[in-house]
Amino acid sequence: MDEWDDPVPVTQNSTSSDGGRSFSRGRGFSAHSNENGSANDNGWGEDRGRGGGGFGGRERRGRGGGRGGGRSEGWDNNDNGNSGGGGGWGDENNEDGGSRRGRGGRGGGRGGRGRGGGGRNDDSWGGNQKSEDSWGGGGGDDSEPRENNWGGGDSNGNRGGGRGRGGGRGGRGGGRGGRDGGGDGETNWNSGEGGDEAEQPKREIYVPPEPTMDEDELFSSGNTSGLNFGKYDDIAVEVSGENVPKPITNFEQSGLRKLLLDNVLKSGYTKPTPVQKNAIPMIMNGRDVMACAQTGSGKTAAFLLPIIHCLLDQPTELIFDGESCQPQAIIVSPTRELCIQIFEEARKFSFNSIIKVAKAYGGTSVGYQRKHVVNGCHILVATPGRMHDFVKRGSISFASARFVVLDEADRMLDMGFLPAMEEMMTHDTMVATGERQTLMFSATFPEEIQHLAAKFLNNYIFVAVGIVGSACSDVEQIFFQVDKFKKREKLLEILREDSERTLVFVETKRNADFLATFLSENNFISTSIHGDRLQREREEALNDFKRGSKNILVATAVAARGLDIKNVKHVINYDLPKSIDEYVHRIGRTGRVGNRGKATSFYDSSQDGAIASQLSRILSQSGQNVPDWLQHGGGGTYSSSAFGGRDIRGDDFAQSRNVEEPTDDW
Repeated sequence: MDEWDDPVPVTQNSTSSDGGRSFSRGRGFSAHSNENGSANDNGWGEDRGRGGGGFGGRERRGRGGGRGGGRSEGWDNNDNGNSGGGGGWGDENNEDGGSRRGRGGRGGGRGGRGRGGGGRNDDSWGGNQKSEDSWGGGGGDDSEPRENNWGGGDSNGNRGGGRGRGGGRGGRGGGRGGRDGGGDGETNWNSGEGGDEAEQPKREIYVPPEPTMDEDELFSSGNTSGLNFGKYDDIAVEVSGENVPKPITNFEQSGLRKLLLDNVLKSGYTKPTPVQKNAIPMIMNGRDVMACAQTGSGKTAAFLLPIIHCLLDQPTELIFDGESCQPQAIIVSPTRELCIQIFEEARKFSFNSIIKVAKAYGGTSVGYQRKHVVNGCHILVATPGRMHDFVKRGSISFASARFVVLDEADRMLDMGFLPAMEEMMTHDTMVATGERQTLMFSATFPEEIQHLAAKFLNNYIFVAVGIVGSACSDVEQIFFQVDKFKKREKLLEILREDSERTLVFVETKRNADFLATFLSENNFISTSIHGDRLQREREEALNDFKRGSKNILVATAVAARGLDIKNVKHVINYDLPKSIDEYVHRIGRTGRVGNRGKATSFYDSSQDGAIASQLSRILSQSGQNVPDWLQHGGGGTYSSSAFGGRDIRGDDFAQSRNVEEPTDDW
């Protein structure tokens, strides 16, 4: 589930991406250049501290001189990594190592004689001189009382008062102080014991850059229809429900407002996809919809276009007062990256209209996002965690909700997100089922998820496009039988043949960073994205990949669903997923809206045998060659209905029912 942020005031503005130069290659970024323009030690920093390994050297985000008062030979004291383990984790240069909200290094940690953080920093995380509201309060030169310090040793390096997070046993800054008094760490290199204590989690207040207002830039993102788009007309569509509206054949005769048609044309859409042909008239006619269609088939536009049309065609007053807002359309997605993408698509289709769109997702400043939400928005795109937080704060009310959309609905209704979704749908302020429109879209819709979804839908129409749960036939699927210890060599072999815009999937966060570093060391410009990276790092990595400055992105499942990245030519499953539906989602990042793509998977019989037969079926259904060794590997069964290829109601469309209101408060 999406992480929530603590209620911390906004104190730090975002900085524009520097192309990843300020990160170490351990995150998959290429070499950093010093002031003279020369690369320094492949980006790891020539002059890194020796006490616990302070990554970064002279880089702006250097970790300081290592943990626990590491050596600091060669450090530039005007940069963030000063001697004795000070500085670190800052974003702006400062004299005494540490910058606004810098972590203050770990020099002031247990036994270290270095400074416990930087000087003159308001609201910093490392100890300071004269700092207000700091988390460290290490031994500085002043004798003035600290304000709101969480610990705070005196100028002689004595133990800080109390066992707060600053003084006491090390904490995040300050620490016990050195035995030799308030030394600055420039000459005292000894005693780094305690530097091996567990490192605290990274934390920052991230304010994302303002969305572009440039029309050309706004409409240049996303895939346009490819050479095989005409084949979409031959895809079978199954529709069930009462009084189903007739599908449209083109955008011009869809009934959409001219402004929307203009924006559709600017987006490069020439004709609707099968899911759009059916879903657009259903939503415009006020019906609830459960739709499943293959990845890359235009599901986002299928619900955004009719929603924006209805908000413009039948306007109602937008209610907000600067403290709370009542959005008229709420769109919930499982990942931050998908939330951002839907937000941008909504801005694109509503361009030059009165529609206001806002987003709310974890990892970013609560205050910044709240300001945009409570100043009024017709459409709110959110992840469950941040939306839950805003509802609890009273910043969001569902009292004016006309549309509720669950994108990647099968994921939103599984056990990870289901409690949050049930609480949202049955919240005291939520408009009742039947009085709002509820729309659910996904590439897969297992039967058990359909049963859960039916509680929130009213007399809905079920739409299944193509063979639900199968892969797109525009994606060439290739399998190699590779032992887990030989995957790296095989990956290099493939990338040496062609490394054009490649997305590499792995199972673990650690392996994502490791593999990005490995590829960088072998001269493949790479970056990584996973759940443990800071949100700014995640967005910069994805933007670098989209712009093409990094043509290889190593990712975990966080990038498997929904992302529409232009011109992804190749998806490589370095590690196959444990479920077949995630395999379908992963390879759906290429071969979108009629474009050709390629997916290569490394199969290890000792790890992947459980999904072998399901992989064979996927290959057969999409007309691909099935290797002999895969046909006979592993067990398991597959059926279209397991992925939601049929309406669980059969002919009894009255099965959908309203859910009872719970007595518990959210």
